[in-house]
Amino acid sequence: MKKWYEALFENYARKYDEESFVKGTLGECDFIEKELSHDKALRILDVGCGTGRHAIELAKRGYDVTGIDLSEAQLARAKQKAEESAVEVEFLHLDARELPFRNQFDAVIMLCEGGFSLMETDEMNYQILESVARALCNPGRFIFTALNALFPLYHSIEEFMAGGSEDGKATYRSSTFDLMTFRNHSIITIIDDDGKEMELRANERFYVPSEITWLLRSLGFKDIGIFGARLGEFSREHELTTEDFEMLVVAEF
Repeated sequence: MKKWYEALFENYARKYDEESFVKGTLGECDFIEKELSHDKALRILDVGCGTGRHAIELAKRGYDVTGIDLSEAQLARAKQKAEESAVEVEFLHLDARELPFRNQFDAVIMLCEGGFSLMETDEMNYQILESVARALCNPGRFIFTALNALFPLYHSIEEFMAGGSEDGKATYRSSTFDLMTFRNHSIITIIDDDGKEMELRANERFYVPSEITWLLRSLGFKDIGIFGARLGEFSREHELTTEDFEMLVVAEF
């Protein structure tokens, strides 16, 4: 039986590209470039690349990018978009928990949850971080987003998601945040690429900053910065607060 996140992305590529939460690509890539000092010689791995929006934009800017994802449908869309944009990106069908790379990339990005936070156990989420650490060169930089557990302590996730929903786009209901596990259980409804409505029971892991710091330090990362993640406006100037649904993490060996 497919996991909820596998079923979600089985036929949800074109519709995914229409969602509001994917509209910040340009500003997010501006931040990535700044973090990498605009060094076009650096090799970048995009984990959970989806339909390739960050990978393709970075390739347009002259970077050598490899994108990996668990969804073949998302990868097919990414390859099509790269061809339409006349850029070369290597897209590979891989599980983020079992990446085959060893010290091959100068930077890894994992944005818009990119696999992390979606796994059904904490151990599986940690396996993703382990895979990333192995894939990175030393020195190397890891830029990713994660769901911020400070947010649901003060706000309703269901109300937050409803506030950003649009007709014909993904909706979330029956959200229940478990204070013992920091997991949010909800029912996601999407319209797939064939116009069919699909309901899925999602289970997503939220993290507090201290957990992220501890996990990364256990893998050898030393310089760790955690900030508020704002759509299309990533910045080290945005202090993480209880108002941020996501956190932006920048870590270095």
